[in-house]
Amino acid sequence: MMDIAGYMVELGEQARAAASIVARSTTAMRNQALLATAEAIDAARSELTIANAKDLDKGRENGLEPAMLDRLELTPERIDTMIEGLRQVAALPDPIGEITDMTYRPSGIQVGKMRVPLGVIGIIYESRPNVTVEAASLCLKSGNATILRGGSEAIHSNQAVAACIAKGLAAAGLPEAAVQVVKTTDRAAVGELITMPRYVDVIVPRGGKGLIERISRDARVPVIKHLDGICHVYIDSHADPEKALAIAVNAKTHRYGTCNTMETLLVDQEIAEDILPLLAEAFVAKGVELRGCELTRSILPDVVAATEADWGEEYLAPILAVKVVDGLDGAIAHINRYSSQHTDSIVTENYTRARRFITEVDSSSVMVNASTRFADGFEYGLGAEIGISTDKIHARGPVGLEGLTSQKYVVFGDGHVRT
Repeated sequence: MMDIAGYMVELGEQARAAASIVARSTTAMRNQALLATAEAIDAARSELTIANAKDLDKGRENGLEPAMLDRLELTPERIDTMIEGLRQVAALPDPIGEITDMTYRPSGIQVGKMRVPLGVIGIIYESRPNVTVEAASLCLKSGNATILRGGSEAIHSNQAVAACIAKGLAAAGLPEAAVQVVKTTDRAAVGELITMPRYVDVIVPRGGKGLIERISRDARVPVIKHLDGICHVYIDSHADPEKALAIAVNAKTHRYGTCNTMETLLVDQEIAEDILPLLAEAFVAKGVELRGCELTRSILPDVVAATEADWGEEYLAPILAVKVVDGLDGAIAHINRYSSQHTDSIVTENYTRARRFITEVDSSSVMVNASTRFADGFEYGLGAEIGISTDKIHARGPVGLEGLTSQKYVVFGDGHVRT
């Protein structure tokens, strides 16, 4: 039997030692590691496919759901995407060492802020082996060491990917311990990882609500996370009907299983009778089940009656809750009560109402005349993201390279002393 606690402490010690080396490495070294990893993955396509086949076979034996098997599979196209992702991260600007807000103080000293790595980042995720590459590349580019704990269903795939990352690190002269993939499937490893503040500076969970709730509850290390993606689109009485229809349909039907998919549609009662039939026709054509409030059902009698639970539900499916609200005040009140503070959008041509919405809705992304599906690191120009944060401290919204860093004050003097 493996000593899980001892094994995780060993990983932590190695990661902490590697973090100091990665933090002082040059941009060129880190980029070289990323590009060399891309080459290693390209050369190891056969090994990756064989390892992935073992995981898929085991998953079928264990009755893994088709959706999970699909997320687990490493197709040639997904391997191509992993390679391209590494190259894209290598091309991103390096945030480390950037000094901003440098000002002279009356005493004559100069004070500014310098961007620095967080240190050691623990990432816990499920199913998709491509996350191993995504997480490793972002942590490495931002000057951090990382400990990655993937799902047990992807153990062979993740270890094969880890071997490629190790080759990339070695090619750049960086320690292999800068990126460590946990080799045991024992769940006790997660419990150890999230309770090692001596070795781990932050935890990023990526997975289902149950996993994230457990980590948030039990962790002794700061966590960057979001639990639900209960996203809203509010169609104001001053909305352009064509824009409203396009945005609402896209926000719900572009993809059903993502955290930035609309789950509740709010409609101003002033325009409900005119626009709801058009929306219903579009959604029914897409196979979406509508669950509406009493006012919605008075206009659309065939709609299923919504319950209180529907307003706080993340369906991740072709189901949409619809509510008619009393104007902007009603929309804001509903969102601030039921939203998971992920992403909420208003459709309106009224500038004053748009400003009120973005000021008063307390979510990590607030949008005007745009689909909630844009709440994504790549779409925001971050290049890539490690996940979405609905926390209010440190990182909020899509977390890219800058979200994996912190800032410290730097002071320059020339023999200055305080009097």
